[in-house]
Amino acid sequence: MLPATLHRWFPFLAWPRPDRALLQGEFWAGLTVGLMLVPQGVAYAALAGMPLVTGIYASLLPGLVAVLWGSSTRLGVGPTALTSLLIGTSLSGLAVPGSAQWVSLAVWMALLSGALQLVLGLVRFGWLLNLVTSPVLSGFTQAAALLILASQLPGLVGLRASLAELVNTPGLQHFDLAGAAMGLGSVVALWLARKQWPRFPAVIVVMGAAALLSKAIGYADNGGAVVGLLPSGLPHPYWPGALPWSTLGALVMPVLVITLVSFLETASSAKVDHQSSGTRWNENQDLMAHGLAKISSGLCGAFATSASFSRSAVNLYAGARTGWASVFSCALVLVALLWLTPALHHVPQSVLAAVVVMAITGLIQPSTLRRLWRISRVEASISATTFVITLATAPYLYWGVLVGLLMNLSHYLYQRLHPRIIEVGLHPDGSLRDRQLWQLPPLAPDLLALRMDAELDFASASALERSVADRMAARPGLAHVCLFAQPINRVDVTGVETFARLLALVLRQDCTLHISGLKLPIEQVLERAGVLTPGPKLRMYRTDSDALQALRQMQEPSAQVHSG
Repeated sequence: MLPATLHRWFPFLAWPRPDRALLQGEFWAGLTVGLMLVPQGVAYAALAGMPLVTGIYASLLPGLVAVLWGSSTRLGVGPTALTSLLIGTSLSGLAVPGSAQWVSLAVWMALLSGALQLVLGLVRFGWLLNLVTSPVLSGFTQAAALLILASQLPGLVGLRASLAELVNTPGLQHFDLAGAAMGLGSVVALWLARKQWPRFPAVIVVMGAAALLSKAIGYADNGGAVVGLLPSGLPHPYWPGALPWSTLGALVMPVLVITLVSFLETASSAKVDHQSSGTRWNENQDLMAHGLAKISSGLCGAFATSASFSRSAVNLYAGARTGWASVFSCALVLVALLWLTPALHHVPQSVLAAVVVMAITGLIQPSTLRRLWRISRVEASISATTFVITLATAPYLYWGVLVGLLMNLSHYLYQRLHPRIIEVGLHPDGSLRDRQLWQLPPLAPDLLALRMDAELDFASASALERSVADRMAARPGLAHVCLFAQPINRVDVTGVETFARLLALVLRQDCTLHISGLKLPIEQVLERAGVLTPGPKLRMYRTDSDALQALRQMQEPSAQVHSG
């Protein structure tokens, strides 16, 4: 009991003991991801409207906390594009980007979101993840990716004026041509590197080359937008101060959406991680770990973090086997914070925009909607609606997720309230199939044989009662009603009451009710309720084959009488 408890609270104790060969492989994998962390952290900090150095802060301690306390040890944890966009758009209008108030609110969002994830993990509510389906997430993600792309395009092409000014007085004087050249050139270089050398740390190389070029041409001295001076050293403990109730109310919905979206990002990466290693994903452990990571990020004066699908994929592709790779990544970030921040001074802002643009291009997948349409037009419509609402309500992106969630839950409730109830017939292969779908003859002329593929509860019970009543009214000569109950897995009080009324309905019509394949727990509930007493008019069968054999035997004498 004690080791299990220790491993839950300190999962890193279960890591394999490292040897020289393992550490060597983990070092190179960690180095590969670490070289991505620093430039992406700076770029995503700009997207979130935060001081650029906070992107590096969010890549250090949160990444270490997540890997030490998580069950998915090969995830690349730190700033991500989606989470950064949500922070930036949610705080729009509440403070000035980069100001002390903005930083304070962003930290509060990290603390609140982290605390919520931590509590959900402690009470084992990881199942809430199932409320957001793939169509909802896909619609939101692709809309958010387009919004990120739109937000980065002006910086990428060196646009110095507003769009209104550009439309009114078009001309190259509104553009920083040197910045545009370095930004667009970085996009081309990163795209080629992704195609030809996917394991190569192209981001750090491109940013380094751009910094050298920027310094050589005196880009900053001529008024060009660069990263500028970043403070060196470890982050200091940060507390954002009191949060007014009115401001807290404005942060509630963004915090909920950030919590949900960031954990869905984590889930998409974690499932790949555990599938490749053949282990089971502990979503509650990762909820706690990533909640602690967000809290640690906030206490460092940074913003909410998440698991990056791209960095996690690179980590796996680079050969990472354990959490030691993430430890080495964090060590590289530490080195960068202590000694290498001056090297980022001359990096053009347009190159940061290029890094963000290339990071989110993989999220834009128009073919996903076509695939959903072929599978389910309803779910495709939910995804498309989520996409449109997210775009239409920007910067309040959470409305897209909420509308998608409501539509998905409504669809689920509709399906529960309208269960599949079919009249069955005997297929030539010996199985019971939908009689109308397969154009099968009735099992017997005076028999109504039904199957409900749902639970017998408050949602489906009335549908079953109505279906039996309508079908019996349409066939007045019935002598037998058979319910193939094997698919029914649960019954509640409403289901018990409905069963009693159903039995009474069949008896009033002077019919016999046959029940086949009723599961023992349901049978016990019905017996305790006093509504299941087998007799001449209520017959029970353990299997469908037993029921079919008994029904044939009852029909044979009837057929002989009619023929006589």
